[in-house]
Amino acid sequence: MADQGTYVEQGKAFDRDMNYVPDRITRDARRPEHGPVEGELWPVEPGRYRLVAAKACPWANRSIIVRSLLGLEDVISLGLPGPTHDARSWTFDLDPGGRDPVLGIERLQEAYLKRFPDYPRGITVPAVVEESTGLLVTNDFPWITHDLFHEWREFHRADAPDLWPVDLREEMEDVMKRVFTEVNNGVYRCGFAGSQEAYDAAYERLFTALDWLEERLGTRRYLMGAAITEADVRLFTTLARFDPVYHGHFKCNRQKLTEMPNLWGYARDLFQTPGFGDTIDFEQIKQHYYVVHRDINPSGIVPAGPDPAVWLEPHGRG
Repeated sequence: MADQGTYVEQGKAFDRDMNYVPDRITRDARRPEHGPVEGELWPVEPGRYRLVAAKACPWANRSIIVRSLLGLEDVISLGLPGPTHDARSWTFDLDPGGRDPVLGIERLQEAYLKRFPDYPRGITVPAVVEESTGLLVTNDFPWITHDLFHEWREFHRADAPDLWPVDLREEMEDVMKRVFTEVNNGVYRCGFAGSQEAYDAAYERLFTALDWLEERLGTRRYLMGAAITEADVRLFTTLARFDPVYHGHFKCNRQKLTEMPNLWGYARDLFQTPGFGDTIDFEQIKQHYYVVHRDINPSGIVPAGPDPAVWLEPHGRG
């Protein structure tokens, strides 16, 4: 998803385009019980697909975390675009020769256009690409992680967490909806507000939600209780970027994450859990936002701080 085509529209509130390629990867290409089925169905098959997900992007970051938590590293390969992109596409400038070593492409756009020659929208991550053909399969980010859990279960590691517990699923859907609309997307609503009125409304919504989360996390270790779920993955990627980027760059500056005790302890707890902190690259995160968003940061100067060492301090939530 990320910020391909994201910019400030003067006088307008930020409105994210949520139209994605609705294809799904399911067991035996069957019709799934939940979610969109307007697109094509592809079969679960180890070694067939490549997840292209930039570490800089919060939406892509969640797919990297879920892939790691479930132990799918040897089942679905991972391509990592660099942190910056131009108006056309994410690029593989971190790889030798500037090409993805499996797909052989310089730009993710190539996989999109190979499947849809007249693709009309931004080139977003995460994206799943079929390795043998180089065709884009899907970029529908909420369903990519949903299906990594539900459809690839046969290939999960034995001790993989239950990211979608049946008894909590209804409440979890409500929590994730609020986290997405008010926090994940809320910081963007602040950062890309095109008027003072739009910004003020977005700021109020964001911190109302963060106050709700601060209170909720005062009575439980994770969002849904004693165990990590997909809801935690979805919130974590925004929290990890809050002080380095959203507090200043997106003007979400009532408080820093480090000044919200429960959220800060919770974020450090997750960061220090295998599969979370080891997917975070603060330098790539800062380069992406401060270099790409020239309408917000015309100089392109990337700030030096904050010190990432604070993420390794004891969290006290065990």
